[in-house]
Amino acid sequence: MTVYVDDAVHAWRGQRWAHLMADHLDELHAMAQRLGLPRRAFQNKTSGAHYDVTTELREQALALGAIAISRHADRDLLKAVIQRAKAQGRGESD
Repeated sequence: MTVYVDDAVHAWRGQRWAHLMADHLDELHAMAQRLGLPRRAFQNKTSGAHYDVTTELREQALALGAIAISRHADRDLLKAVIQRAKAQGRGESD
């Protein structure tokens, strides 16, 4: 399973949030289910198919095998992951 979670950098409602993304939507939904996220939390947008996760859920995702990606250290990988997520959000891939 290739699921990625970026840095928890977005502040919202008193918490820090990260993006959970994957190479394939089935992998993304499977990880979200393991984290206890409801399907309605899925963000199927042209900006990228993803789930928003709190820092606590980010840590759980990492413990379950998600790959941490950093805006600072993994720019090329992050760019590729975001590009795939955008294609998924536009319905161009599974």
